[in-house]
Amino acid sequence: MDRVTKMASERAVVIFSKSSCCMCHTIKTLLCDFGVNPAVHELDEIPRGRDVEQALSRLGCNPSVPAVFIGGELVGGANEVMSLHLNRSLIPMLKRAGALWV
Repeated sequence: MDRVTKMASERAVVIFSKSSCCMCHTIKTLLCDFGVNPAVHELDEIPRGRDVEQALSRLGCNPSVPAVFIGGELVGGANEVMSLHLNRSLIPMLKRAGALWV
C-alpha cells in the first residue's frame, strides 16, 4: 500500500494501467489529448506489478485498472473519469492539481 501511495504522488496525474487494456488506453488518450503528461505504470510490465494491482483492489479499485490518481488522490477508474469529464469537472480538477496550465 505504501508503494502505491508513493507511486501515486510522483506526478500531478498518475495512471495505473495494463498495456493490453482497451479502457486503460482510452483514459490515457483522453488525458494526453487534454495536454496532461501523466506518469503511467503498466502493471503487466513492471516488477511486482501484481502486488501493486492487489493493493489497488484493496483501495477499492474494481476493476483494478485503470486506476487514476489526480493530485495524489484516487479518482477511480474509467467510469469515474468519464463521469467527471461529462459533467465538466475533470478539467478544473486537473488545473487545481497543476496538471494543466490553461
